[in-house]
Amino acid sequence: MQVILLENVEELGNQWEVKEVADGYARNFLLPKGLAKPATPADIEAAEKRRAEIQARAEAELKGVEELAAKLDGYEVRVSIKVGEEGQLYAQISPKQIVSALEAEGFKVQEKWVKIAEPIKELGEFPVTLEFDHGLEAEIRVIVEAAE
Repeated sequence: MQVILLENVEELGNQWEVKEVADGYARNFLLPKGLAKPATPADIEAAEKRRAEIQARAEAELKGVEELAAKLDGYEVRVSIKVGEEGQLYAQISPKQIVSALEAEGFKVQEKWVKIAEPIKELGEFPVTLEFDHGLEAEIRVIVEAAE
């Protein structure tokens, strides 16, 4: 039986793919759980269009992430923070503060992308890795300075 997958099914295929499966597997598992629907010629054509749209969107997203990673690689961003009388920080620098500093300079970065190797607890320059989707990375330098 030919079916169109409505969701990703492990060891079978991805959403909107047309697959040939055993009749019993389709009737007893895929169809009742809403994972697939029977494939008609009109549905197959619609599924192909949807897959093409999803692929085009993914390629555009990848291109945008690649451009962002290229712009940010080697970039320096300044984070100002209140310090004590002896120059100590009251709290460590968080990924949220780094994201805010980058957004203030016009970059759209997600907090989950910021990977800090060791906690930043003092003034100075520190390398920080940004791990983007699609396995892309960029290393930036975070300059921690005292707020005036």
